[in-house]
Amino acid sequence: MTQLAKTVTSGLSAVAAIAINGDTATGLTAAGSTQATALNLPATNNFISTAAASTGVVLSPGNAGDMIFVYNGGANSVTVYPPLGGTINNLSANTGLALATLKSGVYVYSGAITIASLLSA
Repeated sequence: MTQLAKTVTSGLSAVAAIAINGDTATGLTAAGSTQATALNLPATNNFISTAAASTGVVLSPGNAGDMIFVYNGGANSVTVYPPLGGTINNLSANTGLALATLKSGVYVYSGAITIASLLSA
């Protein structure tokens, strides 16, 4: 049984269970070639299925301790951008980080727009 199902069967509403466990978006298509034109990720758990060359996604602003999961199931590497003005792994502001095809990343927030990444091997 999934964590979401366990949470709901414990008596919490589905809305509360999603707030605790996070929501999921599948079938995403990476877009654009800059932070301004990349796809804004819509969920806590994001599964990219289509990734043309030089496309990307943007993380939303968050809170310290938040985590966003991204899986790239597309045919090309995608660039994961921080929120506007933000950083990933202390790179320059607004600089994206590559996520290779068939790889995943967990992006952990230390502040609203400061993020560290954990990338799969």
